[in-house]
This record gives sequence, structure tokens and C-alpha cells, in this order.
Amino acid sequence: MQSQICQSMHAQKKVAFYTLGCKLNFSETSTIARNFTDVGFERVGFEEVADIYVINTCSVTENADKRFKSIVKNALKKNDDAFLIAVGCYAQLKPEELANVAGVDLVLGATEKFKVTDYINDLSKNDMGEVHSCEISEADFYVGSYSIGDRTRAFLKVQDGCDYKCTYCTIPLARGISRSDTLENVLKNAKEISKKGIQEIVLTGVNIGDYGKGEFGNKKHEHTFFELVQALDKVAGIKRLRISSIEPNLLKDETIDFVAHSKSFVPHFHIPLQSGSDNLLKLMKRRYLKQTYTDRVQRIKEKMPDACIGVDVIVGFPGETDALFLETYQYLNELDISYLHVFTYSERPNTEAAEMGKAVPLKTRKKRSKMLRGLSVKKRRAFYESQLKTQQTVLFENENKEGYIQGFTENYVKVKTPWNPALVNTTHRVELTKIDEDGVVRFDWMKPALIK
Repeated sequence: MQSQICQSMHAQKKVAFYTLGCKLNFSETSTIARNFTDVGFERVGFEEVADIYVINTCSVTENADKRFKSIVKNALKKNDDAFLIAVGCYAQLKPEELANVAGVDLVLGATEKFKVTDYINDLSKNDMGEVHSCEISEADFYVGSYSIGDRTRAFLKVQDGCDYKCTYCTIPLARGISRSDTLENVLKNAKEISKKGIQEIVLTGVNIGDYGKGEFGNKKHEHTFFELVQALDKVAGIKRLRISSIEPNLLKDETIDFVAHSKSFVPHFHIPLQSGSDNLLKLMKRRYLKQTYTDRVQRIKEKMPDACIGVDVIVGFPGETDALFLETYQYLNELDISYLHVFTYSERPNTEAAEMGKAVPLKTRKKRSKMLRGLSVKKRRAFYESQLKTQQTVLFENENKEGYIQGFTENYVKVKTPWNPALVNTTHRVELTKIDEDGVVRFDWMKPALIK
């Protein structure tokens, strides 16, 4: 009865979402959006006129902070009476700061964001942003989430929070302790996703290799990440499973060996490195040294020679001299990897690194970022070239990009062909032929073309 009343109250009301940051944020935005549609709201695009705009914030990069204000401005241009809500990591870390941004009505911290619809009975604008936050120690329970209907792939959250104490990172302050979804619930969500015709599921979390820790500070692993991988591989109807970022010390041989012969898991790994210098890894309080990383890459390539390996790296960390940066550059240059995600270090409040001194000048940080991004282009090109003349299965995306439809192979090679809406969310067998001027790969259809 209550839900029917809510639905009638909010009928014809429109809500729009903007997500900053990681894949985990995207999966949580989708879950929050479903909460809104359950009480009668219509979801529309952020560029459309809406009654409520929800911005899911990020605290990882300085840029994400700055973008928040311009996103708020853009929303108010479409409807200056719209009710503006901020959720997510930055909303937990700096709620007052966001509440003070002109036009923001409501800021919800880590424990409140999934209850957002409880706060919207009155959509009248506030003179000042209202804050509902919590001590991060209270964020010790788990809320499952997944995205669906937003893209051709779904992001399935299996874990949240982090117990690591990396000196540059605010995530434990924003998301709390490491805790996981139950294996039973993950499998239930995976089955729901597969029934909706989604071809690919990406497993996400803050530290997914730590999967299995329970709620409320229960540090016992009920299940391991490897057990999760094994169980998901048996779910009927899932064509592709992809592991998002996983720490090198938590990516075990057994997982790599299983993926190599898996029915559903694809040969693509994204493994954060952060630095190719053991000295800096120690200063960062990472839980491995360079040799562990080398071993992981070698193991993957031994079992899956065509696997795609992505790497996160931070440049400009305090104390990174020219010599230490070149050590990282040379290490990555010689490593058999496929691409880099380069992050320019930015000082974050309440982190150890911000107090270390030995700051690298901003100009130097930018120069080093540029060098590593150039290396990433070279690495991706070499990886793509190694895949030419091979036969692959491509899943096509749902976007028309300048007259072309794009897709990805199982090992994450980006391909394109002239736009054809019939190809959206279908898989086809192709032979990769050449790299186009824009760096995307062209192909020939295998005969007969396979549509699943």
C-alpha cells in the first residue's frame, strides 16, 4: 500500500543521474535509479529537463572534485527549480563543502545513499544543502548493486570498502571497511542479469580480490575470490565474465589457471601497479614489491599468450626523483602489458602522502604523465598488432560513433564497422585485419556470421 502511495505521489516526476569515477559508482548509480523508478519516477538522460538530478561523486582525482560544480551548473540551466542531490565518495568525505555549492539541496553519505528515496517527499528547494552523513566506521554493512539496461554489459558489485592503508588513498575514508556480498546473492544477481539478455558482466568492487570478508567487521572469509569465480562460471546464460581491477598480491595462480580454461571468464586482467620502484611501493604502503607484479604478468602470459593486461600507475608521488620515474618507465616498457591507466598524483586531505614533503613540481608531474601516456599508446598498438590475422568473438556496443559501431573482443581489442543498429548487443565471429588511423581495429566477417 505504502509503495502504491509513493508511486502515485511521484508519477510523471523525472529523475536524471550523472556518475563520476569508477565502474563501482556506475553499478551503484543503477541501483539507486531502480529505487527511484520503484516509487514512480521516470528516469531520463542528464541532458534532459528533470525534477531531480542525482550526482554520484568521486574523490579519487582532483579533477572529479572540480567537475562537480560545473555539473551542478549544467543541471540548473535545464531546470533552475530542480532538486539537486549529491551522493558518493566525495559526499562522504566533504559533505559540508558540497552542501555549500549553490543549488545543491541534499548531500547523502555512505550509509544513506541507498535510502535516497526516503528523503524526497518534499522537493522544494532548500536555502542551503541539507547533509545526512555518518561516521565512516558506521559503513560496515553491505548493499548489493548492479547496473543493467544502461549498457550492453552490466557491472556487478561483489565487494565494497578496503582494509588497505595505501598512503595516497581516501577510499577507506569514503567507503569504510572491506565487506562482501554473500555468494548466494551474487549468483542471484548474476542470474537476473543473464535473463535480461545482457551479454557481459564485469565484476566490480573496491578491492575485489579481498572478496569474502563479512559485514560488521567480520574478517573471516566465508568464501574466497577463487570460489566466487568458480561459482559464477557455472551460471547458465552468461556469455562473458570480466574481472575488473584486482590487486597483484590477491590475484592467485589458481584464479589465473582457472580463467585460462573457463567457459565464461575472458582473458583480460586489470592489475594496479602504481610504481615500478620498490622504494616508492614501500612509501605507498602497497602490499607487494615489483617481483610479485612481474610474476603475475608472466603467469598470465604463460597460460594465456593473447591475454590483455591493463596497468594502473601513479606519477609524481612524493619523493619520485627523475631516476625513480625512469625506473618505472623502463620497467613498464619491458613488461608484456597491453595498456596503461596513468594517474597524476594529487594531494588528498587526511592521507599520509600529503604530509610526506618532497613534493614533485606540478609541471614535472604533467611531463611524466605525458611520457607514460605516450608509452601506453605504443603498448596498445603493439598489442593490437599482435592480434591481427587472429579470429575473435566481438560484442558490439550500443552507440553510433561518427557513423561506426564499435565493439570489443574477449581480450579487449576495440574494433569498428559501419553503423548497423541490428548489431547492437550481439556477438559475432570476425577476423582482425588492420589498425585504422584512429587506432581502432577493422575486421572481416567470418562466414557464416554468428549471431547469438
